[in-house]
Amino acid sequence: MSTETGSAEEPRAAGVSTGGPLPGLARAAAELAEGHTTSRALTERALERIRATQHSLNAFRRVREEAALAEAEAADDALRAGERRPLLGVPLAVKDDTDVAGEPTAFGCAGDFAPKTADAEVVRRLRAAGAVIVGKTNSPELGQWPFTEGRAFGQTRNPWNPAHTPGGSSGGSAAAVAAGLVPAALGSDGAGSVRIPAAWTHLIGIKPQRGRISTWPDPESFNGITVYGPLARTVEDAALLLDVAGGSHEGDLHRPPPIDALAAVGRDPGRLRIALSTRWAFTATPKTLHPAVTAAVRAVADRLDALGHDVEEADPHYGPIGLTFVPRATAGIREWASRMPDPALLDPRTRGAARTGQLLAGPVLRAARAAEGPLRHHVGKIFRRYDVVLAPTTATPPPRIGDLAALSGWRTDRAMIAHCPYAWPWNVLGWPGINVPAALTETNLPLGAQLLGPAHTEPLLISLASQLEADQHWHTHRPAPG
Repeated sequence: MSTETGSAEEPRAAGVSTGGPLPGLARAAAELAEGHTTSRALTERALERIRATQHSLNAFRRVREEAALAEAEAADDALRAGERRPLLGVPLAVKDDTDVAGEPTAFGCAGDFAPKTADAEVVRRLRAAGAVIVGKTNSPELGQWPFTEGRAFGQTRNPWNPAHTPGGSSGGSAAAVAAGLVPAALGSDGAGSVRIPAAWTHLIGIKPQRGRISTWPDPESFNGITVYGPLARTVEDAALLLDVAGGSHEGDLHRPPPIDALAAVGRDPGRLRIALSTRWAFTATPKTLHPAVTAAVRAVADRLDALGHDVEEADPHYGPIGLTFVPRATAGIREWASRMPDPALLDPRTRGAARTGQLLAGPVLRAARAAEGPLRHHVGKIFRRYDVVLAPTTATPPPRIGDLAALSGWRTDRAMIAHCPYAWPWNVLGWPGINVPAALTETNLPLGAQLLGPAHTEPLLISLASQLEADQHWHTHRPAPG
């Protein structure tokens, strides 16, 4: 049996002492394979921590207690029999937009959703690797916003400071990993929805190349702008989850050649030419880069310079990329809204976005998609001179809970762009990017920086992130337990 969780209460210390935070993904897999723990013990510990923090963090929409424990027992039987798989017995979480057999896929929405009869391809691959799926994490309605709040589930809070959002739309996954409820989690990224919450919770978040992880049963997601991606505390854990989750289904529209992400961890990236960019694409809305973010990203640039890389200030030329994003995003919202059992329960902002998607479908959407090739050529000129672009992940520290949730549609869009103007262009292009922790503010709120590359450069970005991690030791910093 699985259960739908309740909403969070008023802010309080988010951590718990129950069993302590779970180990990271690679360490948990190793401890299981070496017989130092059992899947039952790790899964029980994850479920206990989820229960203990649900009133304060509210990271989960669905918790699969009975099913997860049964899967853990089966994993322990396999381990005792000598079977070895990459994640055999390791508890994981997936986002509420991802089909898990026997569970509804509500994607942050209210309503009576029928349970799915089959796993999404990515969940099938996680299970094939031996993972135990403990639950589905909270997302705002249809993944639209960089905060994880909604009337269907309440407010998901940041483990570093529960008065603030963990970001979105993969905010539940980020909160769960940052608080040590699970070793790692899967999110999805359509406009920064893995990278933004990773930045605001001190995690590694990888937006892979479009198609690197299958979106089946959808041939593509949100007209090609949305991809699945890992959230983890270390580069190794994120790379391991990317490898395990990666791969194509024969029905996918995008099927890039395979990579070995884990092999890139610890590999010398060589001396790279890195463009430090704080310029954003044109959106016709007001934006200001927060001084703390500027300082944090420049500090990352300084460390890259000290590590032997050639770092210069230079900006991609984005052109009219914003005009191509809106039709693809709103048409995707319209398509997902049509799946809702009761569209009247949707947030008025969601219904407004779906109406916009209806207006922009057809010729406008086709023109937006046709512009992607020329835009890749235009933006990609920067990679004739540089190997990697270093940019802020967000323009600001994480907002407070409620700051954006009660705004009108247009005001929400303006505020969302003001906080998060940097991530979404890479979704239009379909190229990979990685958030790395950059700093903690004076009030202990995390900030992040993006490492961005052209097509199929996840191994290069991972090797560079791994080099930075070895220098900075981000993973040694955790939110304070309550």
